[in-house]
Formats: sequence, C-alpha cells, structure tokens
Amino acid sequence: MTSLQSYRDLIAWQKSMALAETIYRISSQLPKEETYGIRSQLTRAAVSIPANIAEGQARHGTGEFLHFLGVARHEAPWRNWKRC
Repeated sequence: MTSLQSYRDLIAWQKSMALAETIYRISSQLPKEETYGIRSQLTRAAVSIPANIAEGQARHGTGEFLHFLGVARHEAPWRNWKRC
C-alpha cells in the first residue's frame, strides 16, 4: 500500500473539485438577484469541500485528517439527497 503523497491523489478531492467547477458553471446561469442568495451559498459550500480535504491532509496526524474529512462531508448541503 502506498502512502498518500498529496490530497490531489484522493478521488474524493478530485470529484469535489469537479463538482465545484460544475456548481460554479451552473450557478452562473441563475438570476443576478441570486448572487448573494442561493448562488453564494452553493458556491461557498462547493469550494469548502475540497479546501477541507486539502487542509486536513496538510495537518499532522491521522486524527486531524479524519476530522477535516468529516467537516468536508458535512459541508455538502445535498449530502442526504443521494448517497454516493
């Protein structure tokens, strides 16, 4: 088993980045009056997921890494809509 060299190696980070890009693209089509409403909430949550994964990997120790993975998991407001 190989040790983790970078958070970029994690499938979860790769998928969360793809999701963030998709959310940014789709949310840009929302009405301008939603810029500070649902659009802002969606994009902040989407970016927070890969950011927490990256920050957790930069911490020292498995416990801290697992903590940040849990934070990333709970950032997704849609997490209970469909189990991946």
